Amino acid sequence: MLSTIERDGMDAVRRYSRELDDWDPASFVVTADDAERATRGLDPKLRDSIDFAIEQVAGFAARQLATLTDFEAETLPGVVLGQRQIPLAHVGAYAPAGRVPMLASPFMTVKVPKVAGVDRVVACTPPRAGQGVHAPTLYSLTASGADAVYCLGGVQAVAAMAFGLLDDAGPVDKLVGPGNAFVAEAKRQLYGRVGIDMIAGPSEVAVIADDSADPELVAADLLGQAEHGPTSPAALVTTSRAMADAVIAEIDRQLGDLAKVGGAEVPGAAWRDYGFVLLAADHDDAVRLSDLLAAEHLEVHTDRDDWYLKNLRNYGSLFVGQRATVAFSDKAIGTNHVLPTANAGRYTGGLSVASFLKTVTWQRIDTDEGIRAIAPHVVTISQADLMPAHEATAAKRLERLDRD
Repeated sequence: MLSTIERDGMDAVRRYSRELDDWDPASFVVTADDAERATRGLDPKLRDSIDFAIEQVAGFAARQLATLTDFEAETLPGVVLGQRQIPLAHVGAYAPAGRVPMLASPFMTVKVPKVAGVDRVVACTPPRAGQGVHAPTLYSLTASGADAVYCLGGVQAVAAMAFGLLDDAGPVDKLVGPGNAFVAEAKRQLYGRVGIDMIAGPSEVAVIADDSADPELVAADLLGQAEHGPTSPAALVTTSRAMADAVIAEIDRQLGDLAKVGGAEVPGAAWRDYGFVLLAADHDDAVRLSDLLAAEHLEVHTDRDDWYLKNLRNYGSLFVGQRATVAFSDKAIGTNHVLPTANAGRYTGGLSVASFLKTVTWQRIDTDEGIRAIAPHVVTISQADLMPAHEATAAKRLERLDRD
């Protein structure tokens, strides 16, 4: 698909949209009038909640941004080194709108880059049931500050953004946002041509609990994330066999309650096929097991939550204490919900305002003394590296000083 779209351009994009999404409009552009109609038709209560969540996400991103600073320092007499934070120019955000619309996705993938100072954020969201853009998702995108919105989904959407097919602005510098397995694979193959946030697998949750935990809340939080998909892992790590048994029984009971409202099929399948409980010998063992899992979302329900905060190392985002739950972060609390999965929490964190900045370095030598401090070492190392052209760049500057 990527090769075909790169070769045939928007003709291929349109063909795939028609075949896969039953969507073949005169234009994929979502206009200001479309956005205005979506806003007017939205439940005011939902609109207020979206606005509240955007404000929280923007506020947290602004606080993150304040910690990422430019600086310069004289590291040796006459040698000045510096750092700059430069926003990306053009970002493409994919906002899913399939089985579950994920209204909060634009908060994380559109609003955060705008806070970072990105010049242009273009967003693609798939048509819903062949009927065009999903109105609440559209409001979420426009309220988050998207500079352009296209009703286009799947591989064809991320390819069009990466290849610069949508408008005269050209290819995006980075693709961000969750999607299905095909979107994730397309992003993986496009990486290098453009940047990507991460290769995201099924959503994950783990809960560390001891005897002080409330099994009803632990079970609810495990099922809450399992609702993302039938392959979403949900793990309990507990120091208490009694708590393990209580949570398993509570999950069975809550699945019965969910079945009454038609909501048990997906979390039930995820728990049956991908759920598990690990019984830890003690709190140190619970940390060891949790760090091996490196779960995307990690909750701690214990009588020593602060100890876990200091000792846990591998996770996407941490939820400390039973008052905190993953759904708060997923929807409205302010931290980013685009997080590493499939054990990637061992080596990376999630999406943040820093994801849309390039930390670049610069250097300047103000004095002859600065050259004399650095150049001899460069000559010596270049000789050992068998790189005479490198050696010459340093040696010639020393020669000029000696000649002068």
